[in-house]
Amino acid sequence: MTATTVEKQQAGPRAAGPAPVRRGRRRGRLIALLFVFPALLLLGALVVYPVLFSVGRSFFDASGTRFVGGANYAEMFRDPATLKAIRNTTIWVVVAPALLTGLGLILAVLVEKVRWATAFKLLLFMPMAVSFLAAGIIFRLAYDEDPDKGVLNAAVVSVHDAFQGTSTYPTARGRAGLLTQDRDGSYRTTASPGDTVTLPMVGVLPKDLPGNASPARTAAARKAAPGELRGVVYLDFTPGGGGKQGRVDAKESGLPGMKVQAVRDGETVATATTAADGSFRFSGLDRGSYTVKLPESNFAPPYQGVSWLGPTLVTPAIIGAYLWIWTGFAMVLIGAGLSTLPRDALEAARMDGANEWQIFRRITVPLLAPVLTVVFVTLVINVMKVFDLVYIIAPGPVQEDATVLATQMWLVSFGGGNDQGLGSALGVLLLLLVIPAMVFNVRRFRNSQR
Repeated sequence: MTATTVEKQQAGPRAAGPAPVRRGRRRGRLIALLFVFPALLLLGALVVYPVLFSVGRSFFDASGTRFVGGANYAEMFRDPATLKAIRNTTIWVVVAPALLTGLGLILAVLVEKVRWATAFKLLLFMPMAVSFLAAGIIFRLAYDEDPDKGVLNAAVVSVHDAFQGTSTYPTARGRAGLLTQDRDGSYRTTASPGDTVTLPMVGVLPKDLPGNASPARTAAARKAAPGELRGVVYLDFTPGGGGKQGRVDAKESGLPGMKVQAVRDGETVATATTAADGSFRFSGLDRGSYTVKLPESNFAPPYQGVSWLGPTLVTPAIIGAYLWIWTGFAMVLIGAGLSTLPRDALEAARMDGANEWQIFRRITVPLLAPVLTVVFVTLVINVMKVFDLVYIIAPGPVQEDATVLATQMWLVSFGGGNDQGLGSALGVLLLLLVIPAMVFNVRRFRNSQR
């Protein structure tokens, strides 16, 4: 065999090699495309087509038959409800992600020092397993203004009453024609030292009387000493009927705990509190006429707590529910980043005399900055789309005060507005606001992969 023949045999396979390789590559790409095609089909049907359709629909009127150009976008920024939705969305974006990231960071650091760290993480992460619908119902009940239903107002009322007290007779009122009512809700009559006055009240059910209340007749029969002004505040009602209005009968009860004032020339000169039989007395008074007054504090309605779902607090209240759900998510992600920190850097800082706060501020937080950024941006994207909590927690009368872009888009399109042109414009606006955060997250993810 000649050298030329050997060279041809060796060169033959090399020359024929690229063609099978190219065919193999094309076959691999075709197989990959076949596997990816169902996902691409679903992506196009569920994401791409709705987005393109919404963009096109935003240029037509409510009925979808007449092209209006940018009229829907102009109307969007003239509508007070939409402007309020943009304002509320801005509040959500500024407040909720920052609070969640901060809480997640603090809890992730503290959990490392807790013996039962796994159980603690589980408890904080459990709200993530609750649907937004269920969480909304839970917090709608918790925020109920009635202290007998809403757990938050029950706690607030208990603390308030422990320090401020509450009126004993919110439903009481003076007997008409016998006591004079002032504009502030107080009742008064006139007396002088040496008199014994009776202050008849109505509007209190016998079952609502304090347990220590006793009959008032004996107290009403006592005579005042010279220079002393006596009186009795009683319930002018005889159980079972009978008795006479304005007179203390045998079965009529005194009203204990009632505050009474002696007023002269517009100034309160003496104050007393009624005993169990409703009696009170003022001693050491100068001669002359006095106004015996039952101040309005005796009849003030009971403190009902905070209007959590009122126009002022409804947005912070809903953000609070959102924090309850997502704090565990932020804590787990930041905790995962915290576990990857180089322990030698932390130990070196401790050996150099740094305290825990200095380590946290100068080492832990800077090293966790990439993780904190990802958590923050992810939460920004999430809060821009919040819908369930706002729609469920906010009552109908304050729905407009709590609305965000997602709920406003639904209300305009399907919740009674029936203007899908304007609703589509709101959807496009929401998409444009979300895209920058999504692009930032994708770029950061790619950079971390490199």
